[in-house]
Amino acid sequence: MAEDEKIRPGENDQQITLIDDNGNEELYNVLFTFDSEDYDKSYVLLYPEGAEDDDDEVQIEAFSYTPDANGDASQGDLYPIEDDDEWSMVEEVLNTFLADDDTPDL
Repeated sequence: MAEDEKIRPGENDQQITLIDDNGNEELYNVLFTFDSEDYDKSYVLLYPEGAEDDDDEVQIEAFSYTPDANGDASQGDLYPIEDDDEWSMVEEVLNTFLADDDTPDL
């Protein structure tokens, strides 16, 4: 992880509702957020509500976002990550986060 990236673990009450192309809503929990000075963006990683109760592999969603006035992702706008280099950076940060011994099992 680059020196300019800071990880902020999500709190239990941080949730975001995502709406798919068909208008279906799904509730997600914030795993963590971080900032990257290289891309001058903030990022949020999410996992589906209730996924921590499943034994199956959890699919994690990642977005860049515009923080709200409090710096939170839950009220700001989410944007897809479309650049391959940017995806690689996000995956590296996620892998570092998951390798941490203090990470709760999802």
